[in-house]
Amino acid sequence: MTAVRPDIAPRQAPEAVDFPTGFVWGAATAAYQIEGAAAEDGRTPSIWDTFSRTPGKVRNGDTGDIAADHYHRYRDDVALMKQLGLKAYRFSISWSRVQPTGRGPAVERGLDFYRRLVDELLEAGIAPVATLYHWDLPQELEDAGGWPQRETAERFADYAAIMAGALGDRVPTWTTFNEPWCSAFLGYGSGVHAPGRTEPASALRAAHHLNLAHGRALEVLRGQLPATAQTSVTLNLHQVRPLTDSAADADAARRIDAVGNRVFTGPMLHGAYPEDLIADTSHLVDWSKLVHDGDLAAISRPIDVLGVNYYTPTLVSTPADGAGDSRDDGHGNSDHSPWPGSEHVAFHLAEGKKRTAMNWAIDPEGLYNLLMDVTRDNPGLPLMITENGAAFDDYVSPEGRVEDPERIEYLRGHLDAVQRAVADGADVRGYFLWSLMDNFEWGYGYSKRFGAVYVDYATQRRIPKASAHWYADVIRRHALPPLTHLG
Repeated sequence: MTAVRPDIAPRQAPEAVDFPTGFVWGAATAAYQIEGAAAEDGRTPSIWDTFSRTPGKVRNGDTGDIAADHYHRYRDDVALMKQLGLKAYRFSISWSRVQPTGRGPAVERGLDFYRRLVDELLEAGIAPVATLYHWDLPQELEDAGGWPQRETAERFADYAAIMAGALGDRVPTWTTFNEPWCSAFLGYGSGVHAPGRTEPASALRAAHHLNLAHGRALEVLRGQLPATAQTSVTLNLHQVRPLTDSAADADAARRIDAVGNRVFTGPMLHGAYPEDLIADTSHLVDWSKLVHDGDLAAISRPIDVLGVNYYTPTLVSTPADGAGDSRDDGHGNSDHSPWPGSEHVAFHLAEGKKRTAMNWAIDPEGLYNLLMDVTRDNPGLPLMITENGAAFDDYVSPEGRVEDPERIEYLRGHLDAVQRAVADGADVRGYFLWSLMDNFEWGYGYSKRFGAVYVDYATQRRIPKASAHWYADVIRRHALPPLTHLG
């Protein structure tokens, strides 16, 4: 923490404000980012294996072949979670590890890994939160057309049934998808994520089939899980702001809200696609043919909690000449837009804000506003912060420590925003830090570190950063620690 400025006297430290009773403290990871063991025990390639091995797709040619070697080190990692006081752990399952072709029977060796992991978590008193899909489609399903094909949604339902049968008696919370926006629009629109396709119409079809797969999986989960189990989906909702008060910029914000948020919240939470989204994209897809009878009823099956991922707000405008630059939207550089129907919208970095190593503006107020907006539009819907965190240029000091005061400041500001939202009526049930440990950061490879725990990839040594110890203190207190000085 920084020293007190000499011209400002320390103020009286306020009393710590507790979080609600039952508020869950956790951390999150994703299978391809940490597991490694890419070809062990029957696992076959996913689209991210293929993508990362394609020259030029991932920085430095990095792959998830070894990653953080969690597959072999999960017991030590769970012990570390217990040491930090985590009450819950959100992990994802590698589809191709348990069902290598995306069809047919499961591979028991793959299922056994997740059985062991869940048992280890329960033994440590940590609640497992399972995400069925965090972007790693089996390559054979992509070869058959991937998410733009309706059949993929049906295969996902079969996979959900396998996992519910294997872990349903021990996992209390199930998430169908993590950030389906990224799967659809970064994977099939801009091409900066696997499978790397740049087809605007396919991105929209993928979005619908991801929605449909969510609905199909909910039906399966509800049919197999105990009545006490909770179901959810996690969305990276964009907190969209117009650059100015002009009507043109307001329309730009509307467009990005439609294809960034309401393309999922509309059918999932309200049983319909937004009319303005359909109008904006009707030149790309025929929605009347894409959406079959019964689809919306399936997609809008009730969930118990909505997962919200937030990192930074989205600032947009409509340029006077009508030409925009959607390459600078914070989701990776590409000559192709991930915003079908709104390619002309321009994206901006907020001025006067500190930034992370991802060049994302640090703005906790965006999280507060997002939670209040979701609460206003969906009264009574329980929410969970399923990802929030930041990448910084962390390093190990000669003394063997990793000091990351910027991350502590980031986390404190965003947890304060959560606390304020709760006080103002948002039903937020918990917070999952992204991420438990440094890992494979998709197209950035190992060049960006989001973890509370530092990973030395050469030795796989884990070193809890200062932020990990700070977070452990928050968990112990069930409150933000009082501020003792200004910096």
